[in-house]
Amino acid sequence: MMSPYLIKPEAKGLGMTSQRARDRMVDRLRSEGGIRDERVLNALRVLPRHLFIEEALSSRAYEDTALPIGKGQTISQPWVVAKMTEALIEHGMPKKVLEIGTGSGYQGSVLATLGIEVFTVERIEELLRQARRRFRNLGLNIRSKHVDGHIGWAEYAPFDAIIVTAGAAAIVPELLEQLSEGGTLIAPVGGSNVQKLLRLRKTIDGISQEDLGNVVFVPLVTGII
Repeated sequence: MMSPYLIKPEAKGLGMTSQRARDRMVDRLRSEGGIRDERVLNALRVLPRHLFIEEALSSRAYEDTALPIGKGQTISQPWVVAKMTEALIEHGMPKKVLEIGTGSGYQGSVLATLGIEVFTVERIEELLRQARRRFRNLGLNIRSKHVDGHIGWAEYAPFDAIIVTAGAAAIVPELLEQLSEGGTLIAPVGGSNVQKLLRLRKTIDGISQEDLGNVVFVPLVTGII
């Protein structure tokens, strides 16, 4: 079920940032990227990705590529966002999700557009301020916190799902503790050049793990700035 959030007319874009550009991006994700969940595709279709990057790069917003957002961070390529979202909801739509690494705010906004209650944490205060402004402008009620992502957000745990948008050498144990039984955690795990996108499911019998393929993310760094 899609969220009731409506995108304001001035956010819809023109030319390379128009609805037609988003439609073409979604068509590519379906035909070339193998994304099958129409709920995910529809969320990416209605959400204006160009509002999550600098205006100078807006003409590239609907290319299937990662783009810089400042502070050494990037907005993930649409295929990665779609893949992670699809994997997160495949076994059932979670009610409450924790996102580690707010970044531009795009991934969290995709989840919120699906009607999910989103909690997101970010270590870089400037990026978080920008993301919060985007959430407000789009009418998205997303809770956010300036904190080290390794800590998570225990106050609101357990979460039905956790999505990590930065790569680490291993799954952070504190995050698994904040995942509810039956919950799903999606995270890139590996070195700095390439990681494996893993899906972990927490059951009464323990943790199951599935490899979803290779990805490249910025590193999950400790501390806040």
